[in-house]
Amino acid sequence: MAVKQITPPQAHDQMQHDATIVYLDVRTEPEFTAAHPQKGINIPAFFFQAPGRPAPNPDFLTVVEATIPKDATVIVGCQAGVRSQRAADLMVQAGYSKVSNMMGGFGGGQAPDGSPVPGWRDAGLPVSTENGEGVSYASLATKAGVNR
Repeated sequence: MAVKQITPPQAHDQMQHDATIVYLDVRTEPEFTAAHPQKGINIPAFFFQAPGRPAPNPDFLTVVEATIPKDATVIVGCQAGVRSQRAADLMVQAGYSKVSNMMGGFGGGQAPDGSPVPGWRDAGLPVSTENGEGVSYASLATKAGVNR
């Protein structure tokens, strides 16, 4: 099943009309802590051991499955749309069926045809720095029983 592609304004509009939609930010903890879409939760899909060298988060699906029901509608976002696409693909393989990838991510990127897509921040959409219980990766991993 192909993952649906949406833009940041489309993601925001869907979230405004359906409060049950989960916005899953798969960026690193420092990226998420600095600023993220309002109502987002953080489960990094990758960690960067060295600049430009991503390593998959071995606990990604464990924490996702402990946090997000399989029948939930989920919008997955990252910085530009690449990590979120890979995370969304993993989620679909794990049995999630209502998953969308947010092209352009938080900071801007490209659509599959190569055209530029402004990110969440540049589109002027609501941003948060909330990083507490039930939002931060640390709290979600702990709840899922993952030792970090």
